[in-house]
Amino acid sequence: MEKKRLKLPVGIQTFETIRSEGYVYVDKTRYLVDMIDHGSIYFLARPRRFGKTLTVSTFEALFSGKKELFDGLYAEAFLNRSEFEPCPVIRLDMSKAVTDCGIDAFKESLKRITLKVAKELDVEIETRNSAGDILDELIFNAAKRSKQKVVVLLDEYDKPYTDFVNDSVMAEKIREALRNYYVQIKANDKYIRFTFITGISKFAKLGVFSTLNTPLDISLNLKYAEICGLTEDEIRQYFPDYFAETAKQMGYTTDELVKKMRHYYNGFSFDYDAKTRLYNPYSTLVFFEEKQFLNHWIDSGRSKIIADYMKKRHLTVEQFRNFSISKDFAKSPGDMDSTPPEVLLFHYGYLTLRKGTNDDFYLDYPNTEVLNSMSALVSQRNNINF
Repeated sequence: MEKKRLKLPVGIQTFETIRSEGYVYVDKTRYLVDMIDHGSIYFLARPRRFGKTLTVSTFEALFSGKKELFDGLYAEAFLNRSEFEPCPVIRLDMSKAVTDCGIDAFKESLKRITLKVAKELDVEIETRNSAGDILDELIFNAAKRSKQKVVVLLDEYDKPYTDFVNDSVMAEKIREALRNYYVQIKANDKYIRFTFITGISKFAKLGVFSTLNTPLDISLNLKYAEICGLTEDEIRQYFPDYFAETAKQMGYTTDELVKKMRHYYNGFSFDYDAKTRLYNPYSTLVFFEEKQFLNHWIDSGRSKIIADYMKKRHLTVEQFRNFSISKDFAKSPGDMDSTPPEVLLFHYGYLTLRKGTNDDFYLDYPNTEVLNSMSALVSQRNNINF
């Protein structure tokens, strides 16, 4: 009997769904095990639709002890360690916060998000004063109820803030609310076993990157550069049937298809020495599904925010070609109102890091998809070849 082909996980960000419903999963669990073994609080910045939420979901399944989902994966051995014990996982997804109805509605949505997690964990919450108070009680009561430390997974921590990149007044209100909320994670450190935070960028004043318990920022750490995104080897290893089928249907040899895919969807680099080259996972999956070289990623959301940002500041596409930069340019981006445009565009995924022949560094557009799309967004010109 012919083996059933695994499905493409286009838009699927839940690890359990991918593993239990017949989707392709590119095994990244070795990075998660390494993080657990060598630290306790991490921050990872990546552009949207680059696998952050799937990484969070995988951590959730791992710490929850769902062994059946890890059969055949690197982390299977971790779950079989004699000292491993499942623990409560507090997963907070800030992309679900309401940001288009004013600051009061936003604060109420933070309460709802936190109370929903408490309900899922069957943890009683008495206070209703503020979202921060609820989170404080949730962490403490979850640890007390289980008699062990909890795990905190904070996904898209900066999403409510970056929604207002073009509105500094509202951005400041959101920042203050988030700061009062996130401070509870630090305040309850003794009850927390592991913390993993994701976002677009490291905004210093949002309350999770100051005072005590500063997360280890692995965003440009070569060791974890491939934790999100797809390498060329991974595409060949995990999608051989789709790769061969696409090449045949489009009339290319496999080598010709690889070369064209590199130009369109590869080129993202997430390490200080610009050694890595990664494919955009969303664009790659949609490409295999549709078999068309189109601008899949940039058309999937939030592009208007960047278009407005560039127009408001009279920025052009061409000014960021071969943009000279220091090696540590992204180390301390500060906040939206003080972050240079090139740094913000890098964190949003519209620019990437390159190393010159004389050990100098510069920014440029990662591939044809992003360059063409950016040109269209700011009404310059379309169909520029990279």
